[in-house]
Amino acid sequence: MKILLDLHGGDHPIDEFIFGCVEALSLCANLSLVLVGDENSAKASLDKVLLDKAYNKINRDRIEFINATDVVTNEDVPTDAIRNKKESSMVIALEATKIREDISGMVTAGSTGAALTGATLKIGRIQGVRRAALAPILPTLKGGRVCIIDGGANIESTPEFLEQFALMGSIYMQSVYGIEKPRVALLSNGTEDKKGNALVQGAFPLLKKLPINFVGNMEAREAISGDYDVIVCDGFVGNVLLKALEGSLYGFKGLLKGALTSGFRSKMGALLAKPSLKKAFKPFTLDELGAAAFLGCSKLVAKAHGSSKAGEIKAALLQVHTMAEANITNKIKTEIGKIITN
Repeated sequence: MKILLDLHGGDHPIDEFIFGCVEALSLCANLSLVLVGDENSAKASLDKVLLDKAYNKINRDRIEFINATDVVTNEDVPTDAIRNKKESSMVIALEATKIREDISGMVTAGSTGAALTGATLKIGRIQGVRRAALAPILPTLKGGRVCIIDGGANIESTPEFLEQFALMGSIYMQSVYGIEKPRVALLSNGTEDKKGNALVQGAFPLLKKLPINFVGNMEAREAISGDYDVIVCDGFVGNVLLKALEGSLYGFKGLLKGALTSGFRSKMGALLAKPSLKKAFKPFTLDELGAAAFLGCSKLVAKAHGSSKAGEIKAALLQVHTMAEANITNKIKTEIGKIITN
């Protein structure tokens, strides 16, 4: 199975991406990669990584290179970049993923706006899907995972969009994370059935009719409680929720660090508590969470964090591999077709 990786657009040098690629190849025997970017730099980096005894048995034939001479940056206007930067690694990656049947999906750590715009314009949506949606995964306090859909792709939504988001999110969590009956909730300002704005109130009855385990409305404070597997919302609310949770986590870690380094006794306690604290925060690291899938596209697309290093790239590649093996795209097409017919 071939997965494509855009080598540019992230915060770190190409060496991090290549190291992540080699780690993914070492863990998955039926994985092959198509790497799009500065071919000379990528090959030189690969030569260095393969000198490591842990990786020198990896067959180079499992890696294909496609040269790209330009890069889409975060400063570029997404639509302009996709239309005009034809020699950029992201545009070439999107086009290759679209036209090549041997490529199952792609990963990029580049501009989120450009990646989502490009996936829509170049790759296109599954037949019947009204809007593709970003589906980031977060850890929960009970050790599980929760999917937020939409995490930022569609700022303006309709109840019908949310209906399809709920269905796609349920299929994703069932197929990729092995949850038999994912608990799907609608994000609102209260748990009562009549709570919410016009969008939420319009979506509620639609979700109730779906063949999913819809458990009703939920509040943002319960997002990582572990009581839900899929949180459905529009992209504006979803993105605000994600950033609020991220900011709260970083703020808490900062307060904790300050308290544990405030004096000799605190520092001694911190030294003793360090293994436990490291274990507690590990589920919140990017290499544990992987990339955010862009569900609803006719080919698999995953957006890795811009700050991704080798561990995150490895996780993202393996995640798309799992999605491809689970046949997510065809499952979404089939289930969307059913609700359109009905």
